[in-house]
Amino acid sequence: MNNKATILSRRFRGLLPVVIDVETSGLNPATDALLEIAAVTLAMNGEGRLFRDQTFACHVEPFIGARLEKEALEITGIDPFHPLRFAIPERQALYRIFAEIRRQLEKTACYRAVLVGHNAWFDLSFILAAAKRSAVRQNPFHTFTTFDTASLSAVALGETVLARAARRARVPFDIQQAHSAIYDAERTAELFCHIANKWGN
Repeated sequence: MNNKATILSRRFRGLLPVVIDVETSGLNPATDALLEIAAVTLAMNGEGRLFRDQTFACHVEPFIGARLEKEALEITGIDPFHPLRFAIPERQALYRIFAEIRRQLEKTACYRAVLVGHNAWFDLSFILAAAKRSAVRQNPFHTFTTFDTASLSAVALGETVLARAARRARVPFDIQQAHSAIYDAERTAELFCHIANKWGN
C-alpha cells in the first residue's frame, strides 16, 4: 500500500468518497427511468488535500415499463430514445461504473465506497433501485451512509442550492450546463473537496 492510499483510507475511516449524479425521468426510483449516471473519483495529495480525479459516465436506456415524465425530461433536455445518445441497459451501465469504483477501492485500500451527492439520498435511491431491478449484487456503495453536499454546504457555506453553494466556494458554475450528470457530478466533486479541505484538518 502506498503512502497516498494510506492517507486517503484513513481520512474517512476506510470509506472511499465517490461523487455520483444521476439524471432521471422523474422522482420515483421504483417507477421512473435512470437516464444518465456519472461517477467522479477523488484523490489525495501528499499534504492530505482532496482533488477531483477521474470521471466515468454512461447514458442509460429506460427500463421496460419505465414512466417518462414530460416535465422531468424538459428540465434535463434528455430525449431518452435519441439514437446519438448511445445509451446502454441499466445492468451494463452499473457494471461499468461499479467496476471502476472497485478498482479505486483496491487502489486506495478502502473497504467500501460512500456516495457523495447533492441531495445524496436521491442519487442513492436510484442506484439501489436500478441495481435491484438489474440483479446486480456486487454494489460497492454503502447502502445507507452518504455524504450530502446540500447539508454540508448549508453548514459550511450557508447555501443549499448547488449553483449557489458552488459560487460561494468559488467553484465556477454555468447554469446552462446544469442537469447534465457529468457536469453536475464534477461541480459537486469540487464543492465537496473545497469543504473537506477547508474544515477537515
